[in-house]
Amino acid sequence: MWSLDPAVHALLRAALAVLFASAAVHKLRDLPSFRAAFAAYDLAPAGAVGVLSASLVASEAIVAVALIVAGSSPWPSVAAAALLLIYASAIAINLLRGRRDIDCGCAGPARRQPLRFALVTRNLVLVSVALVGVLPAGPRAFVWIDLFTVVSGLVAACLLYKAVDALLGEQASIDRIPSVVEVRNA
Repeated sequence: MWSLDPAVHALLRAALAVLFASAAVHKLRDLPSFRAAFAAYDLAPAGAVGVLSASLVASEAIVAVALIVAGSSPWPSVAAAALLLIYASAIAINLLRGRRDIDCGCAGPARRQPLRFALVTRNLVLVSVALVGVLPAGPRAFVWIDLFTVVSGLVAACLLYKAVDALLGEQASIDRIPSVVEVRNA
């Protein structure tokens, strides 16, 4: 059976835990705004929006904690992959409906981010990361240098995610800038 190096296993789970904890905190800062973003997806009956949006935030928080405290259980990674797949599907459905101007609700109330297929791709990449985390940690003992590896890898992963997220957030602004050809033809 396949397994991951214990440091890689810990890094994947820690990175996903930080991602889900951060997502839950962003949404909890302004739950009414997240509820409105959730409602804008138009995928749930209006009467269920409050309960479902709160359930998603609670699910994110539970997954974040479970990724850290559940040891080597694969279920938190499976739950993380499921949530990310739900988010990717919701975004893709709305993009296929032609609804690109609604807020994805990903970044919390501080930064509106319109739907784009790049967000679907990002979430599918994160699904694959979560599914790799389903593999058990190998039998090698976790030693002191592994802690350094996990912490520095986590910092690097967080910085990379923030950089990609910032680029995705700015892409909408960049798309609105007229190209040189459009300016010359005007």
